[in-house]
Amino acid sequence: MEIKHKENDNRGMFYIENDVGLIGELTYFKKDDIITIDHTEVKRELENRGIGSELIRRSVEFARHHKLKIDPLCPFAEVQFDRHQSYQDVRAT
Repeated sequence: MEIKHKENDNRGMFYIENDVGLIGELTYFKKDDIITIDHTEVKRELENRGIGSELIRRSVEFARHHKLKIDPLCPFAEVQFDRHQSYQDVRAT
């Protein structure tokens, strides 16, 4: 699955599409050097396949590459950050 990214001004999203449309998305807003993940969603019939986790992983890679921090406001993102010690280098304090 290809994770795509788009960003306009201070809003952005990572998303996955298939031939019928959007199957998963992670949205965020950016202020200064912090991106705040405010929403993560995967189509119900595709839940529990790791799609949401991959979207989080991709946002972490993006933050590292652009020297940003992440505030995982979304409950799913917060749980993923709590589970993965390797994400702590980009977690906003």
